Amino acid sequence: MDTVFPMVLRTGRRLLSLAAGSPFRTLLSRFLLFSPGLFFVVSYLIAIMLGTLLLRMPMSTRSGHIEWIDALFTSTSAFCVTGLAVVDTGTYFSLFGQILIMLMVEIGGLGIMTFAALLFLSLGWTVSIRQRLFIQETYTSEISRDIKYLVVFIFAFTFLSELIGALLLMPCWESELAFSAKVFYSVFHSITAFCNAGISLFPDDLSRYRANVGINLIFTTLMILGGIGFPVVRDVINCLGRRGNARLTLNTRLSLAVSLILIILGTLLFWALERGYSMAGAPWTEQIMVSYFQSVTARTAGFSTIDSSALGNATLLFMMIFMFIGASPGSTGGGIKTTSIGVLAVVVMNRVRGNDANNVFRATIPDEVVSRTITIFISAVVFILVIVFLHMIDQHGAVPSGQSRGPFMEYLFETVSAFGTVGLSTGITSGMDTFGKLLIIASMLVGRVGILTLVYIVASRRRAPSYRYAEENILIG
Repeated sequence: MDTVFPMVLRTGRRLLSLAAGSPFRTLLSRFLLFSPGLFFVVSYLIAIMLGTLLLRMPMSTRSGHIEWIDALFTSTSAFCVTGLAVVDTGTYFSLFGQILIMLMVEIGGLGIMTFAALLFLSLGWTVSIRQRLFIQETYTSEISRDIKYLVVFIFAFTFLSELIGALLLMPCWESELAFSAKVFYSVFHSITAFCNAGISLFPDDLSRYRANVGINLIFTTLMILGGIGFPVVRDVINCLGRRGNARLTLNTRLSLAVSLILIILGTLLFWALERGYSMAGAPWTEQIMVSYFQSVTARTAGFSTIDSSALGNATLLFMMIFMFIGASPGSTGGGIKTTSIGVLAVVVMNRVRGNDANNVFRATIPDEVVSRTITIFISAVVFILVIVFLHMIDQHGAVPSGQSRGPFMEYLFETVSAFGTVGLSTGITSGMDTFGKLLIIASMLVGRVGILTLVYIVASRRRAPSYRYAEENILIG
């Protein structure tokens, strides 16, 4: 290992010197300006490939070997901050491999918010209205005006949250653990919790700590901070720092309202559905703690204090809905986002009241935002159905028809978990064949880069017509 890090440093210096060269800089600039969405996707693909190669190194695993598909799956899960695993991270990978995974998670969690901003800041590029709109949808509406402050804020808030989380976790582990192990466990889990990756070094995830109040509160707080979105955190801090009539943006108010409703609703639903089954016999305080933890983790990280395979179908269904919704925009989480489900709810409520305007919190949501929200929702549903359909075709004949209903629920759960970059699992991932794992890999990648990004990539290659046909009504409903 002593010879690896100097080699990595030398390679890094060469890459930096290459990037500083005029031809490379010009090519990169043209590629980004031509298709920022495609550049965004390609950057993730390159990172995943590099991560796969690093995990394939003998020093990354305890046995010195890992299959290509498993290395690719693990790299994708780490960079896409999902947490689904085909091998046990704590026992299969060496310390070097675990550090690699931790760094991949950090890069994947930060990259979705800061990659474009950092690139623009370092290269000093000016961007067109089209690129600004793309970045605005991905990050925050203020990025085009104050990129430098945004990048510094994101890095500072991330590292400060992870540092505090690691320090608070230190005294919570078992006393028999060595001090060095406590330090590494604290740093690793603080990063994976804040980045909503859900990767644990324990074989039973966090089930052994289901009654530990400290660990439950620290993990859920980190998951909420990472999943609420940097635009929301920044807006709240700025609002608290202002005097006079300071007001939160509509994005912040809607994100906070939907997140709070989902956390409370999820806690009550999980407790009502599982208190007499998977949590039977446990003290009511522990039942509430487990229910609260599962409500938070179902939309973001994928850590678990209870075995998901032991949950009832009703519980799995509501958790799939939560995983599909996901976290807030500009966060480390996936899904269609809390604001998307909030916008859809606002539209429905206003239509029921006979109001054609999309009013909420004394503001009106633009029709263009509603249109994009519907596009995201429908595209996500279609994508998940296609992936599950392909899973069923892949498994056709392997399981008798009468016994295939159970696997259908499990494959649906696994696909939604991958798309939402959550990482909760019923335990079937490791047993999938190569094609099944590739489908989950595709789901994780699409869920991470965002279904809207892929729509933008396709739409950017088609020129919109400059004319409109006459309107004509159709029957619906």
